[in-house]
Amino acid sequence: MSALESLSHYDNRIRPVASEILSVLQFLRNKGFSIFCWVPSHVGISGNETADVIARFASDFLQRALPYCDIKKSLVSHLMSAWQQKWNLFTRNKLYSVKPSIGLWSALPMREFDVKLTRLRVGHTRFTHRHLFLGQTLGTSWACQVDFTVNHILIECHPLKCHREYHFNSSSVTLQDLVGEKYHPSIFNFLKTIGFL
Repeated sequence: MSALESLSHYDNRIRPVASEILSVLQFLRNKGFSIFCWVPSHVGISGNETADVIARFASDFLQRALPYCDIKKSLVSHLMSAWQQKWNLFTRNKLYSVKPSIGLWSALPMREFDVKLTRLRVGHTRFTHRHLFLGQTLGTSWACQVDFTVNHILIECHPLKCHREYHFNSSSVTLQDLVGEKYHPSIFNFLKTIGFL
C-alpha cells in the first residue's frame, strides 16, 4: 500500500526507483492502460502467489545502486556518532563544558557579536590572551589574584558577583548558561558593564 501511495504523487525527493516507475506508469496511462488495483489480501490466490514467487526471483537479480542521498545520510550519521563518542572522552576540555554535543553553532546576525561570542566560547579573547601578543606575563585578576580566564571572569570572580546577579538574575551560572548553544541575552551587556568589551 505504501508503494502505491508513494506513486500517487510526485515529490522532488522521490527515490530513483520510484521515479522510474512513475515515468513508465505515466507512459502506460497515456496509452489508456489502467495499471494498479490494490487488493488488501491475496494469500491463497494461486495467481497472486505465483506472481509473488516470480517477483521475488526477479528481484534477486536486480542490483540497484543506492541513491547518493541515502549513502550520504548514512555516512554523515555514522561520522557524527563517531565524532560525538570521541568528543565525550574529553569532558575536561573547556569547550566541552560549553558545548557537550557536537554540531554547528547558530550564527548571530551581526558578525562583530558572533566573533566575540565565539572567542568567549573557546576561551581566547584579547583580554585574556593579550599578554601572548605583547610578550608580557599572564595577567591576574585584580581582586582574586588568579589567572585571567573567561571562566574566571564570567563565573568565578567574586567582585563581579553583583553584576552577574543584576544581568543574569543569578550569581550561580555556568558557562553553558552564558555562552552555550542558547547564549544568555544579557551576556554582552554584562561584558560591557565590567569593561570586558
